[in-house]
Amino acid sequence: MPWFVWLLAAGVLGAAEFFTLTLVFGLLAGAAVVAAVVAGVGIGVVGQLVAFGVAAAAGLVLVRPVALRHMAQQPLTREGSDALIGKRAEVMQEVTATHGLIKLSGEEWSARALDESLVIPVGALVDVMEIEGATAIVYPRELLP
Repeated sequence: MPWFVWLLAAGVLGAAEFFTLTLVFGLLAGAAVVAAVVAGVGIGVVGQLVAFGVAAAAGLVLVRPVALRHMAQQPLTREGSDALIGKRAEVMQEVTATHGLIKLSGEEWSARALDESLVIPVGALVDVMEIEGATAIVYPRELLP
């Protein structure tokens, strides 16, 4: 079989992968590229089919499970304001349900108390529970008496 037929098959399989996102058609497209290289070197149809079969089996048995596990994992790092959730901060200006100011990661942030009944005094340590826009929603590290 000519090498360009294998490349055409790889293109069709790649397009199918684009629409299904199963990693099956993509790996078969890779196997078709391997078969195209084998065909381009001048090896016969039987060798091309063996190369396609071995590459497809290797991809489906070895590569696909690893790729699926990797895609299922949550990212290890948080970015932007999400990275501030869970951080400790110090109250710079009394924090209530409606306003306040904290020092968080070296910067001053507007803040509100998570529990609307709390008034958190200056100097208290708080944990950042959420970020809403440019406001940190905080809860005291130690409950007040």
